[in-house]
Amino acid sequence: MSPTTSMHAGQSATLGSRGLGLSLIVIATAQLMLVLDDTIANIALPSIQRELDVSSATLPWIINAYILAFGGLLLFGGRVGDLFGRRRVFRIGLGVFTVASFLGGLGTSAEQLIAARGLQGIGAALTAPNALALIATTFPVGKPRNSAMAVYGAMSALGITIGVLLGGLLTGLLSWRWVFFINIPIGLAVLAGSGVLIEGERHSSKLDTPGALSGTGAVIALTYGITHAGEHGWGNAVTLGSFTVALVLAVLFLALQARGKHPMLPLRLFRDRNRSGSYTSMLFIGAGLMGTFYLLTLYLQQVLLFSPLWTGVASLPFSAGIILGAGISSKLVERLAPRLVAGPGLVVAAFGMAWLSTLTVNSSYAMHILPALFITSFGLGMGAVTMTLTAVHGVAEERAGVASALVNMAQQVGAALGLAVLTTISLSAANARLPGAAMALQDGLAANDAGAVAREALTYGYTTGFLTGAGMLLIAAIVVIAAVTTRRTQGAAAGAVA
Repeated sequence: MSPTTSMHAGQSATLGSRGLGLSLIVIATAQLMLVLDDTIANIALPSIQRELDVSSATLPWIINAYILAFGGLLLFGGRVGDLFGRRRVFRIGLGVFTVASFLGGLGTSAEQLIAARGLQGIGAALTAPNALALIATTFPVGKPRNSAMAVYGAMSALGITIGVLLGGLLTGLLSWRWVFFINIPIGLAVLAGSGVLIEGERHSSKLDTPGALSGTGAVIALTYGITHAGEHGWGNAVTLGSFTVALVLAVLFLALQARGKHPMLPLRLFRDRNRSGSYTSMLFIGAGLMGTFYLLTLYLQQVLLFSPLWTGVASLPFSAGIILGAGISSKLVERLAPRLVAGPGLVVAAFGMAWLSTLTVNSSYAMHILPALFITSFGLGMGAVTMTLTAVHGVAEERAGVASALVNMAQQVGAALGLAVLTTISLSAANARLPGAAMALQDGLAANDAGAVAREALTYGYTTGFLTGAGMLLIAAIVVIAAVTTRRTQGAAAGAVA
């Protein structure tokens, strides 16, 4: 038994089953709150725009500020947790996130709201990787960790759907400000319960400041470029400039990590092809998760004319599928090699996306949309949980925060990439059928016209996006099958390898 494994066993014995259960509740609730904020503000955007008189060009930054800060600082947040204590950084992150939510709810201008959203992203970046690392270092390898990871993955999916439902309810019944205020009681409750978490060892090393600056800058520039491309096109000068900056900073970051005595990201983490394959596949899984949900939300509201609240209700099978897929895969990986679980799961998800690509203007929700959505999310749940377990399996305890941050970062950057790519493709396809299709539909509805031509064009755009998404998930399945070749299951402890 390795020292890392012995430590995990000792921690579990100290906590007992009740302590592990309470720890999981705290971690899962924190993850739910963070993911919920990826979507809860979307529904409130029209109300925010009207009340604060926000321009159309500025409005997306209420969402983008959170994504940029969250994605850009994840690696930094994971490393800080490794050095200064994961529970301590987890608590600091939660505190920052809760205060930022309060400030966002009090916002009186677009600038204040965007600043608060950026601060929320900083808090999330400190919290998320340490929440995942606390699972990896608190729960012993095998059934306890697999079950904990399944719950963690389920919360990630549930947060996306609950964000839409809760956003619609709070905005409609109270005010858009409550999409931010709702985080305050949740954040305070999680902070109060965080005492049950084990701090773990702190590791005597130095924070790689040049690496932190260049690495964070590279991810922020990349995420900004992807987000900007979704709004202004891939050939836009600012988009290309962002990608150039990201490339230069990434090269500098890798050079610093290769030569530094205390690297923020030890490159030996990538020497294990199974771990590298897991991170790569998580990019595509993140794109599939967010891309599917976003396009389907638009289809339900713009083509089938569902209200925001009913759109959230109609999206519940998405969460149900991921929860079921996560639960089943967490059991299967105790007996089967990871690629035998994740590979077929991603093929199933690709099939579901391909089924969604056959939607028409008159498709039935019960007979067409619901089963296709459920199949897609079920496969994504199988792939996400299995690849997350594989990415953190066997990582040395002092690197658990960074390894966990990379999983979160891959999924977050993948989500931004999926949104930008699938939105651009669907918009281009729709406009090829009818220029300005979305605007034409709005004008038609305002004039009590069904807007049949516009709805046909938009449906063609969304189905083209779904077909592209199916291709992305097939690529993810190929990566898993080709790169994740370990026969090691998650059913028994293994020594640290990196």
